Amino acid sequence: MVLRLARTASKPATPNDDDLALLAAVATGDMSAFETLHGRYHRRVFGFALRLTGRFEVAEEVVGDTMMVVWRRAADFEGRSKVSTWILGIAYRTALKARKRAAVENLHDEIDDDLPAERTGPEELDALFERRQVMAALRQLPTEQRAIVELTYYYGYKLIEIAQITDCPVGTVKTRMFHARAKLRGLLGGRAMAEGGAG
Repeated sequence: MVLRLARTASKPATPNDDDLALLAAVATGDMSAFETLHGRYHRRVFGFALRLTGRFEVAEEVVGDTMMVVWRRAADFEGRSKVSTWILGIAYRTALKARKRAAVENLHDEIDDDLPAERTGPEELDALFERRQVMAALRQLPTEQRAIVELTYYYGYKLIEIAQITDCPVGTVKTRMFHARAKLRGLLGGRAMAEGGAG
């Protein structure tokens, strides 16, 4: 296992350093470290899986399966990416398999948190309507394109990180983003999501 934890005094600790330390402990069978890592990534993996599958129960299953892989394969992590990138890569592949297994073809389940009726004014209604339009448009993208958009705009990953997560060349990521934006422009009446995910 390649887990480089050494740091110089001039280099401050980063979140990835902490993740590396936890993953190294998990590799030795430390259940406490695993629970900490699980707690840290549960919400992120769940949100990502929910956006890809559109089903709460499938997303929960993806979280469980993803973290089981992390538990079993912590010692295989080679440090060629951030721990978060590695875990989201596992989640991406797990979510794709879960979709096929569940034969999810209609992704129109409501996954937005509605605003309370008593606090919903004209501006909130406009924002909610626009958000639902965007979510409906995203559901119509092929899974591979939708994942690129989600990872870029909702999670802030860079192109090279998305390439690692989805296990494809950066050029492929750019192509999928191009086609995703083009389709979204058509679905949203000429509007498209702003440029993002540089480099």
